[in-house]
Amino acid sequence: MAEYDVDLDRIEESVPHGVALSYPRTAISDLLEGIVGFFGRYTAGIWVILMLLIVGNVIMRYILGTNFVALEELQWHLFAIGFMVALSYCFTQDDHVRVDVAAELLGPRKRAVIELFGIAVFFIPFCAFILYYAWPFVARAWQIGEVSAAPGGLPMRWLIKSVILFAFSLMILAAVGRFFRVLSFLCGWPKPRGDNNK
Repeated sequence: MAEYDVDLDRIEESVPHGVALSYPRTAISDLLEGIVGFFGRYTAGIWVILMLLIVGNVIMRYILGTNFVALEELQWHLFAIGFMVALSYCFTQDDHVRVDVAAELLGPRKRAVIELFGIAVFFIPFCAFILYYAWPFVARAWQIGEVSAAPGGLPMRWLIKSVILFAFSLMILAAVGRFFRVLSFLCGWPKPRGDNNK
C-alpha cells in the first residue's frame, strides 16, 4: 500500500486569506451585534443537548426497543432553533458564505459598496418579508392551539413556529449592525470606535 506525505502547512499557505474586509466597529454595531452575540453564544448549548437527545433516542430504539414521538420531534425543534439563531450570529462574525472568487478581484471600496447595497436592498427586505408572512402563521397556530399531528407528539406548535420571528428579528439586528459598520468604513459616519477588531 502506497503512503502519501501531505504537507498541511503548504496547503494552508496556498489558501487565500483575508478576502473578507474588516470594517470598523461603531457604538450602534457593538450594541446590535452584542444582542445577537448573546443569543448566539447561549443557544450554542443546544447542540450538546441535541447530540445527547439523539444518542438517547438511538439507545431507546435499538437497545430498549421503544421510542417516544415527542422526543423525536424535540430533536427537529432543537435543530431548527440552533440553526436559525446561528444564522444571525454567523452574519455578525462574517463567517457566512461569500463569492470570494469575485470579491478578491475588486478593491475594498467597491466591495464595501456592494455589501452596503446588498444589505439594504436584498438582505433586510428579505428578512422583513419573512417576518411579515410569518406573523399570521404563528398567530394562527396560537389561536387554534395547534399541536403535533402525530399521536404522542409535542403540544404548543406555535412555540417552535415563533422561532421564525425571533431568528429573523435577530438577522435584521445583525444586518443593521453590519450596515453601520460598512457605512462607517465608506464615509466615516457613524464614528468608528477605538478598538476596531473585525
